[in-house]
Amino acid sequence: MPKHAFEALMKVLHSLFDDETKPPLHVGEVMSCWTYLTVLEESVALEQLAINTTADTELNNFLHKTMGGASSQAARLKDFLQQEGIPLPPASEPKPVSDPSAIPLGAKMTDSEIANLVSVKIASAITLCAAGTAQSVRNDVGIMFFEYQTEAMQYGALLKSIMQKRGWLKIPPYYRPPGGPNS
Repeated sequence: MPKHAFEALMKVLHSLFDDETKPPLHVGEVMSCWTYLTVLEESVALEQLAINTTADTELNNFLHKTMGGASSQAARLKDFLQQEGIPLPPASEPKPVSDPSAIPLGAKMTDSEIANLVSVKIASAITLCAAGTAQSVRNDVGIMFFEYQTEAMQYGALLKSIMQKRGWLKIPPYYRPPGGPNS
């Protein structure tokens, strides 16, 4: 779905539920929000470390994009939790910028390792958002997680393209059932 079409759909959904009475968050909604915020803030720390490690320009640009996306989602989620009176989880300290060539080879991750680790982070974010949407009783919370999930899926698609181009994508063995073609 084109980005503008998704944004139009979200505006319609928001308009349907904006006037709705909002009960307090239930414990599942709070836990989903709290856990996802923790994942986002740790993602920013991971991406800062990865940016300090990689010399690959395309991967570095992607890491800056996904770090910006995680930071944006974290800020929105913090605002929401604070409005609801929910205390925030502790976050990692920002990492200082460093030169990738200053890190000894045995002490830094390879670009393939970085891409695969960020890929796992994105996959877990998508899964957490789906669970948050499914567990939400309040429509505003469900829509919020749906927005976050869609954003994460866009980053996942971008990263998959980079990983395929570089040969970093880890593909499990193909399944060929007995008696099927090519068996």
